Amino acid sequence: MPSGDFVVVYAGARLAGGSRVEGFTQLWPGVRLEQGASPGPGVTFERGADGAPADIVVGAGARIGAGATVRCGVTIGGGAVVEAGTLVAQSVPPYAIVSGVPARITGYVEKSPGSGARLWHNQAEFPERQAVVPLGVGDVTLHRTKLVRDPRGDLSVGEFPRDIPFDVKRYFLVFNVPSEKTRGEHAHHKCHQFLLCVKGSCAVVVDDGHDRCEVLLESPDMGIHLPPLTWGIQYKYSSDAVLLVFTSHYYEAEDYIRDYAEFVDIVRGKQAQ
Repeated sequence: MPSGDFVVVYAGARLAGGSRVEGFTQLWPGVRLEQGASPGPGVTFERGADGAPADIVVGAGARIGAGATVRCGVTIGGGAVVEAGTLVAQSVPPYAIVSGVPARITGYVEKSPGSGARLWHNQAEFPERQAVVPLGVGDVTLHRTKLVRDPRGDLSVGEFPRDIPFDVKRYFLVFNVPSEKTRGEHAHHKCHQFLLCVKGSCAVVVDDGHDRCEVLLESPDMGIHLPPLTWGIQYKYSSDAVLLVFTSHYYEAEDYIRDYAEFVDIVRGKQAQ
């Protein structure tokens, strides 16, 4: 329920239980706050043109800092954090932290910041030498592959399936990604993926529906294996980054899970079996 001064809720706006509006905010028709959502003081939700619904959703547990502006048609994912003064013109993924004008993803939180202090996601550390170690997020593993330094040129090598733990059916390369862009944001029902940043660096966020962790790939001997039902995000690309991805299956559109809420429901359903 609105709790601050000068909060105006127009017919057609929807506020779930536990949502809290700090003050000096107008909630136009088509603005929906889900459970525990918390817009700070002076947040501006854009009004729909000519009386049309604003079509703005603030997900469960999401927080919006003071003085931020949210454009029509935007969905702010559950658990996301919008920093003060940010202009949000595009939808924000669940648990992302965004700031700036326009908004840019600067990180991810580990859990919904609905109560207590903000919990930042874990930062993974690779083994120093050739090894495979569990990450602690589902069955995700970190792989330090063989690297040979040589005055004639360095060599990094891996073998199938000793180092890349599945039969590879397909590969693709991701490059020329603007540093402010985020890729991935999906999981697979059946497909395994193995990621190597063969040039430059990029960050990978992995999420098993309960825990998440960020991994920085900054050397061609650093790889990460994402089993099925792992939500993956890649961002913070360096300007020269080239990401190589091996997959266990051919491309099948039906194998992709692109909605985070659907992903969480599937994971919880399997855990309940």
